Amino acid sequence: MKAALWYGRKDVRVEEIEEPEVKKGMVKVKVKWCGICGSDLHEYLGGPIFIPVGNPHPLSGNTAPVVLGHEFSGDVVEVGDGVSKFKQGDRVIVEPIVACGKCPACLEGKYNLCESLGFHGLCGTGGGFAEYTTFPEEYVHKIPDTMSYEDAALVEPITVALHSIRIANFNIGDTALVLGAGPIGLATIQCLKAAGASFIAVFQRKSIRQEYAKKFGADVVLDPNEVDVAAEIKKMTKGVGVDAAFETTGASVGFNTGIESIKYEGTMVITSIWEDNTSFNPNSIVFTEKKIIGTIAYRHEFPAAISILNSGRIKTDGYITKKIKLDDIVKEGFETLTGPEKKKQVKILVTPDSI
Repeated sequence: MKAALWYGRKDVRVEEIEEPEVKKGMVKVKVKWCGICGSDLHEYLGGPIFIPVGNPHPLSGNTAPVVLGHEFSGDVVEVGDGVSKFKQGDRVIVEPIVACGKCPACLEGKYNLCESLGFHGLCGTGGGFAEYTTFPEEYVHKIPDTMSYEDAALVEPITVALHSIRIANFNIGDTALVLGAGPIGLATIQCLKAAGASFIAVFQRKSIRQEYAKKFGADVVLDPNEVDVAAEIKKMTKGVGVDAAFETTGASVGFNTGIESIKYEGTMVITSIWEDNTSFNPNSIVFTEKKIIGTIAYRHEFPAAISILNSGRIKTDGYITKKIKLDDIVKEGFETLTGPEKKKQVKILVTPDSI
């Protein structure tokens, strides 16, 4: 079968590899659509981050090259022994967590904090940028009949945003700042609206993404090249600051602006994956008892995200800006999303089928 494999920085190749065999407790999926994620771009530009190089991943036992892709939908074509929840023909999405199930975090049900955490499409267990893939039954979810395969491929990034809002202990009526209006930032805006935010500001430099942010529900969009974002946030909140900030840029300017913009005892959630270090003065949180929280992926939240998306409380109009074939993933996908036209895109979906 055809698949896109990561070999190194700026080295992704579409090759023929063996089709995976379904094993006990596993479900085999024929991929329909798979989104290119920010994590894929980080690996393309600055990896390896999650991808095992040199030392095999402790759960997959594999090293690069690995099949990429973890935001995907498709059809069940075969099930392994012991599988009872799925049958051939079921429309599904995969929650791409690879966890040991035995460490303290896993035993607490916090499998996204597994000490050996990996991700399907990054750690060498297969991935969605392929014609077929297999995954354990417990992490596979049915797609509602009323949901398209394209929308189903958006559930994963929306769940990332949903988890970050839950981690922030965000309440109805709270105010928020979203730092960055890329795919995760836009998903965060939509989840905040669904959660009852009373005010949502967005930090975004001048580009089409400012318009995307407004369309997706931002009350105001602030350009750090034009205004002091933290000062403007204070003005808009009667000198107090927002209850929560959500950092999705992976850049120091976003990190620092977020800290400066939250109120006393406010919370900043870091959703972004970082390629470089950053620094800050701890007194900025010591003197005000502000909180900085990291968040990774999700846990037990795929069903909620599917329900919210299917109900229409989160809209997908305008989220998918381009659809491409697997053969064209490097030029039309990775190069587009890391080149001069990147900010015109929100989510690019890839299919192994003909378009």
